[in-house]
Amino acid sequence: MSPLEPTDGLGPWKQFLCRACGLIYDEGEGDPDSGLEPGTRFADIPDDWACPICGVTKTDFEPYQRRAAVAPAAVPAIRQRRPGVVIVGAGLAGWSAAEAIRAEDASLPITLVTACSGDVYHKPELSVALGRGLSPEMLRRESGTEAAARLGLTLMTDTVAIGLSPERRSLRTTRITLHYTHLVLAHGARSALPGNLDPSLCWRVNDLAAWSGMHADLAGAPRNVAVIGAGMVGCELAEDLARAGHAVTLIGAESLPLPEILPEPASRRLLAGLEGLGVTFRGNTLVSTLTRAANGEVALGFADGTAMEAKTVIAATGLATPSRLVRGAGLAFDRGIVVDQATLRTSGPDIYALGDCISIAGQPCRFIEPIGRQAEAIACAILGRDHPGYAHSAPVIRLKTRSAPIELHGRPVAGAAWAITEQTENRLAMEQRHEGQVTAWLAA
Repeated sequence: MSPLEPTDGLGPWKQFLCRACGLIYDEGEGDPDSGLEPGTRFADIPDDWACPICGVTKTDFEPYQRRAAVAPAAVPAIRQRRPGVVIVGAGLAGWSAAEAIRAEDASLPITLVTACSGDVYHKPELSVALGRGLSPEMLRRESGTEAAARLGLTLMTDTVAIGLSPERRSLRTTRITLHYTHLVLAHGARSALPGNLDPSLCWRVNDLAAWSGMHADLAGAPRNVAVIGAGMVGCELAEDLARAGHAVTLIGAESLPLPEILPEPASRRLLAGLEGLGVTFRGNTLVSTLTRAANGEVALGFADGTAMEAKTVIAATGLATPSRLVRGAGLAFDRGIVVDQATLRTSGPDIYALGDCISIAGQPCRFIEPIGRQAEAIACAILGRDHPGYAHSAPVIRLKTRSAPIELHGRPVAGAAWAITEQTENRLAMEQRHEGQVTAWLAA
């Protein structure tokens, strides 16, 4: 929080939540990178100001008030006192589920199981933090212990869920077996590293702990960095690293970045923006090996027989949902935990799931914007509250590359043609039509 004290007579500093990405604007802290000095009231922000993470305007923000502590944090014990809601995962999805349940019921027992420390942070910031000079401490909004105390729940850190029995309503962990009335799976997705790449020779940035390790590795003088994978995360990390002063090579399997969702004119505009920051793009390139070179750098061997060396290698090669726990319990799984679109129920009794680990109609749902609505639907279902249900729709994709920001709406149809509707030096607009209907449109 800002050390400044309000002197304008308008009361305490207020916070506002971006509905698109979850960023919290704190009036006391402002947004100095965007020209908003600490102490800038939300009402005084210019209408053309954009969220520094996802690019939406202030009309997409809403007042936010962090829930006050409701009870001291329960200390994880050898025995579970009584069954209640058990949540697996302490990322944004897990904490959102806990917040939504507490908003409806202050006394229902909640146990949150996590393999990490459970610290609360805003994941989308990880791909823009280096260029902004942020540290792990600056990214951490609240410790897991503090969040648990505020919400009055039991937090079991450094604990892995290893077995699930829907019939017995029990979850076996590396510490104890927990019994539940309702179970919420929010354990996210893991970095999908190709089997031919040595995981000890590359960073995979999918959580704060991994980002913190990479941050420490990159401390000091600028270095040459190779980013494997030219999807959304790879492009955002490449720009962030370049803005932080590193020499970056972005390696993509196709001739242009983001070919799976962007038409060629938009991909070329993105590439031009990255190259304008000094990023070198190697397209049509597959990495076949990673080895430690004699000079200490990492040697990348390519499928075409060529090679390069980099001091640091980052793999941004996609995500995969862990399936062992849910498959072992007999839950339906299709590229993610299969859930009912309206209720987020899985195929198991009183078991729900949300966030990166789920799939709807066979499609993984790995976006930040829907998580709050998913959590609210689950909380109301668990507590028997009236709720219209979660309404799933294709979220807006906003690429956090300031050199060439891109906003994609709708769900592109593979193979359908795109048409340019506007093209100037500063703006590109395109739309895709399929069977006479606009299926997607973008602005860059």
